Amino acid sequence: MARNDYTFTSESVSEGHPDKVCDRISDAVLDAFLAEEPEARVACETFATTNRVVVGGEVKMSTEAKVIAMKDRVDTIVRDCVADIGYEQDGFNYKTLEVTNLLHGQSAHIAQGVDAAEGKEEGAGDQGIMFGYAVDETPELMPAPIQYAHAILRRLAKARKSGEAAVLGPDAKSQLSVRYHGGKPVGVSQIVLSTQHLDEKLTSADVRAIVAPYIEEVLPEGWLSKDTVWHVNPTGAFVIGGPDGDAGLTGRKIIVDTYGGAAPHGGGAFSGKDPTKVDRSAAYAARYLAKNIVAAGLASRCTLQLSYAIGVARPLSIYVDTHGTGQVDEAAIETAVAKVMDLTPRGIRTHLGLNRPIFQRTAAYGHFGRQPDTEGGFSWEKTDLADKLKNSV
Repeated sequence: MARNDYTFTSESVSEGHPDKVCDRISDAVLDAFLAEEPEARVACETFATTNRVVVGGEVKMSTEAKVIAMKDRVDTIVRDCVADIGYEQDGFNYKTLEVTNLLHGQSAHIAQGVDAAEGKEEGAGDQGIMFGYAVDETPELMPAPIQYAHAILRRLAKARKSGEAAVLGPDAKSQLSVRYHGGKPVGVSQIVLSTQHLDEKLTSADVRAIVAPYIEEVLPEGWLSKDTVWHVNPTGAFVIGGPDGDAGLTGRKIIVDTYGGAAPHGGGAFSGKDPTKVDRSAAYAARYLAKNIVAAGLASRCTLQLSYAIGVARPLSIYVDTHGTGQVDEAAIETAVAKVMDLTPRGIRTHLGLNRPIFQRTAAYGHFGRQPDTEGGFSWEKTDLADKLKNSV
């Protein structure tokens, strides 16, 4: 039986967190390749530490000349990302950091599993399981703890970059412990915010005074009370931030990227991977379907799993769990899902328009719970399948 009264906690990290710096660079490299050639294959990993960024992985384009030309752009891509995030400190500066580019060609053995051939559909880029999730506790149909943890850091980044809170640095983490009553979020019992600051003299109390108005602005009215416990920069000074303070690596924040621990995760990271990799594209499709199931009123909460085998086009299984909130049988929803969307890798990319340079914007503040944009970004957040699903069950 589901619990109705409990406290659940999720965390987010800012665009200046070392791992998020790496996610941003990996997705910026991916976007550059896709802008040049929509069918480019990219699996880009980034490592960052004190004044050094290492980019590696495999790429494939229609000609070797194109690959060489794109690799020559990596240094500029890295510096542009770091500059936009805001790092100009002594130990990590977009002007002086050293960039090592180790990108190389895609393995022919991997490519043969993905490439379409005569009489064979284009296969999945890897085996694996992917989960999508949606719940009606926020307008975005996302779990409240992760949605508002992201919102806090987005607002602080906006204030920092606009100059309103210029004393804040790019590196930050937030964490919310949200109280649920009757199965719905009603307030925050504990809030944790650790943010880099550029003035060494600032105390934790000083930093709280700076950030509190922005946090109050983004949380629902009444969620903060006299009983809410605040932990702002609980260890004290936080001046050395980003990859100078702690090394970063692509793909280490997969729970931050998805549902904050409120739903299962298949284990595959997203950033730096082109959409032939079902770790990314099928996870987006699973979220899209779960969100449309909830938007259609078929359930108030939904977990959806897809599974794939490398080189095989069709999903091996589709699983739906509505956690006791379903209005129709879950098996009927599973059948409907397969009817309303082509879940082959090619079908997903076509339906969601993924062969476009739309991925850099996903690298921080979550891949889900965002507004679809006019350039095709976050297309998996649309609810345009809701009516079709209702009519198919």
